[in-house]
Amino acid sequence: MSEEQDNNPTADATGNGERMTFQAEVNQLLQLMIHSLYSNPEIFLRELVSNGSDALDKLRFEAVSNDKLLTEDSELRIVVECDQEAGTVTVRDNGIGMNREDVVANIGTIAKSGTKQFLESLTGDQKTDAKLIGQFGVGFYSAFVVADRVTLTSRKAGDPSDAGVVWESDAEGGYTLASRDVADRGTEVVLHLKEDMKEYAGSWRLKSIIKKYSDHITFPIMMWSEPAPPAPAEDGEEEPAAEAPVLEQVNAASALWTRPKSKITDEEYAEFYKQVCNDYEDPLVWAHNRVEGTQEYTSLLYVPKKAPFDLYDANRDARGIKLFVQRVFIMDEAEKLMPRYLRFVRGLVDSNDLPLNVSREILQNNRVIEAIRSASVKRVLGMLEKLAADKPDEYKDFWNEFGACLKEAPGEDFANREQVAKLYRFDSTHTGTEGEMVSLDDYIARMKPGQDKIYYITADNYRAAANSPHLEVFRDKGIEVLLMHDRVDEWGMSYLNEYEGKSFVSVAKGDLDLDAVEGDETDKQAREEREAKAKEAGPLIERMSTVLKDDTSEVRASTRLTTSPACVVLGEQDMALHMQQLMKQAGHEMPSSKPALEINPAHPILELLDKEVDEDRFAEWSRLLLDQALLAEGGQLDDGAGFVKRMNEMFIALHAG
Repeated sequence: MSEEQDNNPTADATGNGERMTFQAEVNQLLQLMIHSLYSNPEIFLRELVSNGSDALDKLRFEAVSNDKLLTEDSELRIVVECDQEAGTVTVRDNGIGMNREDVVANIGTIAKSGTKQFLESLTGDQKTDAKLIGQFGVGFYSAFVVADRVTLTSRKAGDPSDAGVVWESDAEGGYTLASRDVADRGTEVVLHLKEDMKEYAGSWRLKSIIKKYSDHITFPIMMWSEPAPPAPAEDGEEEPAAEAPVLEQVNAASALWTRPKSKITDEEYAEFYKQVCNDYEDPLVWAHNRVEGTQEYTSLLYVPKKAPFDLYDANRDARGIKLFVQRVFIMDEAEKLMPRYLRFVRGLVDSNDLPLNVSREILQNNRVIEAIRSASVKRVLGMLEKLAADKPDEYKDFWNEFGACLKEAPGEDFANREQVAKLYRFDSTHTGTEGEMVSLDDYIARMKPGQDKIYYITADNYRAAANSPHLEVFRDKGIEVLLMHDRVDEWGMSYLNEYEGKSFVSVAKGDLDLDAVEGDETDKQAREEREAKAKEAGPLIERMSTVLKDDTSEVRASTRLTTSPACVVLGEQDMALHMQQLMKQAGHEMPSSKPALEINPAHPILELLDKEVDEDRFAEWSRLLLDQALLAEGGQLDDGAGFVKRMNEMFIALHAG
């Protein structure tokens, strides 16, 4: 909470503690949550039970190295109570507990970093925003969906005294924090229900919610039994006393991933996913596998339907895969179990071959983890291949959500880059419509006779790619070009050199050699005419080269232009101009390089320029052509005012002429 909160304490007027205020963004998000989740308020219990389970997991892990932590109470459990008269629901665990610093720093994921970015991603549509909130993780603060006041009392396991802490808030801008003696370790959350939410103070209602959302929590969830009515008294006997209520276990408390796949329904897999991943939607696909042999482990991996709002945030926490050892929770955010380009995958791995006291440092160079990671990556990629083959429409939705992540793979995972590339989808000149994407296998199947390369272009957006002058000769020849317009494409293609033995070639870089690609007689005639024009343009090229020598590496006749007057061509190792601009804006120094200017001597503008006898005007119009070519390529002009001035002068000259 410390990153998103203004922890300015002020003395509470009642003397019960300190009053602390939420940062404005946290308060705004809290109010939005309360009013957006009204249609599904019962999730509050799932969230609080999950928090209790996490606290028990952490205690059990800490107890591996410090068994004294369990001396006080070794029967780990979660207890849910309700009081209809008082209108309260209480969720209590005897887990790791929190001290004052823990409460301020950790209570509720909502107050962690990213709140501002999350708020900026909201659409204003209540249904859509509710899903975004689910992806963000509502955590502890979902209690305010049903409660107008929440009181949390906690004592940390292992603390030398009974010193505990009490946190209380009504969600109206802040909370109070006070110290109090607490006899037992763990955390207790008391919800004072709103008038229209009193139905949740009923034990049968709470039990049904627990069975629905938390049946697979590995710790027992206990509730008090309903008192049985006393048996009728016999004549002359005293009325028998009613049976006292007892704590009964409500959930099955069996780890779902340890059960045979044949015994688990799709609905159970989906509910388990929602429970452990804090998502409101069913997963897209999942894979449940038990591996035996050299290594023994179980994995349950899910692919969500929707990307979290901060998926492409460089500062995003690496979360996704939970690591268990012999059913004991070890750590969340086990980034070593999945490469970064698969960071959207959720789920867990339960290993029998790791020590219970395994740490992040031990995971760094652990052969068991490397074997699990390698197999898990193959499993996820195979799962996506099957989805693409069997359900192409669903795979298209997946690609729109997570495709940019997979494009990071060539630079991270050399061993699997060919398999990942098989999953790629790109816009293409073949479809002519944005969003109607093709695979690399589709492209290869349509290659022209004599074609041995996969041609592509990168740009800042679809329209810039589709309208690039570099495509003109390819359209004339009927050669398909992939249109890449994700920001990661330029970087990714520097690592993906070939696919199925076919090398990738950018149509905007280096020299083009399309002579080997078969064309019809019209194509052959057009090429001969361009070659003849290029020979005649020698003097024009020499004049332009002199004028533009400081801004270009060379001026040459183009083999790729048919209708445009000019284009800039980068070196094969140069970064695209739109990416150079982004890197400069991010504060990176870019190596100095000059593009080549290719001209189309057959274009009327070049024919007019060749006839221009005024050398000053010739120079200005040559620079104007270069500026236009740079803009078309996604570059930025150093002298925008000069470009406008030259354009105006050209209009005046044409009008005067």
